[in-house]
Amino acid sequence: MSAEREEYVSDLTFDSNQLNRNNASIDSYLGLDNEIDKSGVVTRIDSRRAKKAGVEKATYRQLDATQIYLNEIGFSPLLTPEEEIYFARLAQKGDEAGRKRMIESNLRLVVKIARRYVNRGLSLLDLIEEGNLGLIRAVEKFDPERGFRFSTYATWWIRQTIERAIMNQTRTIRLPIHVVKELNLYLRAARELTQKLDHEPTHEEIASLLDKPVEDVKRMMGLNERVTSVDSPIGGNSEKSLLDTVADESASDPAEVLQDNDLRGSIDGWLDQLSDKQQEVLARRFGLRGYQMSTLEEVGREIGLTRERVRQIQVEALKRLRDILEKQGLTGETLFK
Repeated sequence: MSAEREEYVSDLTFDSNQLNRNNASIDSYLGLDNEIDKSGVVTRIDSRRAKKAGVEKATYRQLDATQIYLNEIGFSPLLTPEEEIYFARLAQKGDEAGRKRMIESNLRLVVKIARRYVNRGLSLLDLIEEGNLGLIRAVEKFDPERGFRFSTYATWWIRQTIERAIMNQTRTIRLPIHVVKELNLYLRAARELTQKLDHEPTHEEIASLLDKPVEDVKRMMGLNERVTSVDSPIGGNSEKSLLDTVADESASDPAEVLQDNDLRGSIDGWLDQLSDKQQEVLARRFGLRGYQMSTLEEVGREIGLTRERVRQIQVEALKRLRDILEKQGLTGETLFK
């Protein structure tokens, strides 16, 4: 077996970085005795022993689905350089069988590249799916007469589609591609400084490393803040959402609402002791009983009186109200506080 084929076959072992275990094989992580065929492909995982090893059900299902896919693509033979040129020429002429063979024989290349992008917001299967789209595009564009291997050409297309998918699908608010690329430059600098300084770097330290203005660093790093749904639950098993803890600034104090309702009822009772004309003038002037507040001229037009006559009725009505309030031990400020 050639070195290239051995490298491809080794890629069929599931990368447990997906489970936050760097460079650990499936059986060393699970502690399982998996059945392995002659090509080195895992063919069975004992679910009972996986549970015993402490693997959560959702994680196991994801792992199992990934392994099934890896097993399936393991049956596609790799192409020799001569076969690659032959089938690439067929695909270039529109031959569907040649195109299919080129794609199937390079699916493992997609897996190898996709593994480098785990823990970036997309699952391994999603990364592989996006990478496969890049592989298909590479087959359509590849020119075998240029003299270089297809894997070299396809790698660029596969990486581009995976990186674009990460940029577009891992954020609630989508950022333009050029902005994400610039942001990644700042994030790489931050990770580099974190390893070197052993603490979270400040904006000033990042700016110094990149020779950028501090304000630019603050602006770009601010774009990296994650958006959280207000409906997301607080804590693991809590039924209370984040929205339940946010105060409604427009809501009135219950005590104030009750007091206003009581005052409104009292005012209606006091107005009932006035004449009908006085009640209408005060209601229209001060926005009571469903009316909008109006000027003397507006009230006069509505009820067919002059501005001066409306003013006189208002003065008489307010004087009468003060007398009513004084009898109850209240002052006129009660109406207008």
